[in-house]
Amino acid sequence: RAILPELERLDADPGRFTGVTSLGVDEHLWHHGDPRRKGPKELTGMVDLTRDTDGCTRARLLDLVPGRSKKAYADWLAERGDAFRAGIGVAALDPFGGYKAAIDEQLADATAVLDAFHVVKLGTAVVDEVRRRVQQATLGHRGRTGDPLYGIATILRAGVEHLTDKQHTRLTAAINANEAHLEVYVAWRCAQDLRAAYRATDTHQGRRLAEKVLASFHTCPIPEVARLGRTLRRWRDAFLAYFTTGRANNGGTEAINGIIELHRRLARGYRNLNNYRLRMLLAAGGLTP
Repeated sequence: RAILPELERLDADPGRFTGVTSLGVDEHLWHHGDPRRKGPKELTGMVDLTRDTDGCTRARLLDLVPGRSKKAYADWLAERGDAFRAGIGVAALDPFGGYKAAIDEQLADATAVLDAFHVVKLGTAVVDEVRRRVQQATLGHRGRTGDPLYGIATILRAGVEHLTDKQHTRLTAAINANEAHLEVYVAWRCAQDLRAAYRATDTHQGRRLAEKVLASFHTCPIPEVARLGRTLRRWRDAFLAYFTTGRANNGGTEAINGIIELHRRLARGYRNLNNYRLRMLLAAGGLTP
């Protein structure tokens, strides 16, 4: 009660939105209770990802609004005014069409960038899907101890550069155990090609590798890989923008989400959304009473 008026005063200061040139967005669950009592579970969080002169990003929470939709994000952007929107040069996001539609509508001059972590995560998920499908097709059950593909599930989620000689041997043995396992190996190599684009030390080389992914994945006879290829082609501009924006990404937004989760656990949860929003702005938004 003592600090609430001061937080509300600081929150109302339009100056805290000044100088934002790079913006991140992500969804966030603020409670796990009954929506009839606490309202929608999902919030949309906006984060300042502007880089300092030394190139470092010191992420800062700008706001939390109810809902996870185009409307939630677009309405918030519209409320910020023309000057704020005109200053945004880069808008990072996860692969959610609603947020992309809001960026296209409200930030037409900004460059939308698909987050690298989530793209690689999609590739890893494809490998898992292929492994489970082949497992069922060859043995008729989910993975069990002693099954070749089940024994390499963790190896398939790792980057090839991290594998030891022993892990390479186990991977080779599992793939050679059945001709049908070749599908799993091809999917894994595709995921590694996707990772390689982001790991390239030179962004021009990384873009060339990414363009090869766009040109080939959608024609792959493995349906899961082809689906990923079609997804990436739909997001083509935002996917390739990573290599032309100095490796812009949504990592700072994820870091802010981690701070929010920590403070929610420390408080054992919140009942009031307004108090929750202000408390998180105090923890991660730079508000200093």
